[in-house]
Amino acid sequence: MANSLASFYRGKKVLVTGHTGFKGGWLTAWLKILGAHVIGFALPPGTRPNLFDAATIDRDMVSLFGDVRNFEELSGTFAERSPEIVIHSAAQPLVRRSYREPVETFATNVMGTVHVLEAARHTPSVRAVVVVTSDKCYENREWFWGYREEDAMGGHDPYSSSKGCAELVTAAYRHSFFASESAAIASARAGNVIGGGDWSEDRLMPDIVRGISSGTRIVIRRPDSTRPWQHVLEVVRGYLLLAQRLWEDGQRYAKAWNFGPSDESAIPVAEVAKRTIALWGKGEINIRPDSGAPHESKYLHLNSEKARNHLGWQATLTIDQALEWSVEWYRLYYENPACALPVTETQIQRYMRMFP
Repeated sequence: MANSLASFYRGKKVLVTGHTGFKGGWLTAWLKILGAHVIGFALPPGTRPNLFDAATIDRDMVSLFGDVRNFEELSGTFAERSPEIVIHSAAQPLVRRSYREPVETFATNVMGTVHVLEAARHTPSVRAVVVVTSDKCYENREWFWGYREEDAMGGHDPYSSSKGCAELVTAAYRHSFFASESAAIASARAGNVIGGGDWSEDRLMPDIVRGISSGTRIVIRRPDSTRPWQHVLEVVRGYLLLAQRLWEDGQRYAKAWNFGPSDESAIPVAEVAKRTIALWGKGEINIRPDSGAPHESKYLHLNSEKARNHLGWQATLTIDQALEWSVEWYRLYYENPACALPVTETQIQRYMRMFP
């Protein structure tokens, strides 16, 4: 797989929206290792610290600050840079923030997706588009079995609903404008990724890391909520494989795809915190249920049989390995912030060696 990706992406012009974010940063770092010519388009990073600055993601690439809500600016970038592959990961990605800022969330996640696809269809160089959405795009019925790609879209909160809408937008553009075109578009559904360099608000791993690094107790709001945790590199590999297949065999892969971990990786929030503390060697949990907090799903996971059978993708790292790699990244960073880039590249290369 590693050799296949390297030979495919070497020299390709890849536009990544959201390259200043957590998943977008890891994706961009991997693409550069593969030898791609990367163009990034995103808002400046919204937290301090952040992966983009810490790991100098903007090195050896074209990094542009812009807003996917601004169609003129975005389409001008497409026209000027002529990308061949587009991976659209720019988003407002936080559930709790979506309650505070629903208009911004829908504008970014829905109309931002419209703008990317509209710009792509008017750019002759584009041959493959991957739209990154979320496992939360599904109408969550709190089932104990995994959601399949044909299950209904939905969403209780503005974030989840906006991701369901983005899926509908992607399907409409695929059927209306890309069905017989040279470009092929697909969507990628995953969620609850962990890994070094995430300092987002209201996310479990960043909250744990902030507590441990500052010596304060880690507040857990919903200890029994179960999520399908996986390392960010697992999901990024799915995006890379999907874009490659779209380029090579177009419409056969122009569909929606789930990228979720094994059932064994779905563990409660409190258990994630306990295992992380054990790996780090310090930290203390404070269980503090918040009865006034906005609704969040208690249980949701994906069925990824299609990706396994047709893309050759499946999650490789166990939940304990994902936590070990995450803790390794953060510990090295807090010991010496200059380690962020080398540890990011080292983990990508280690992960690549796991595949023939």
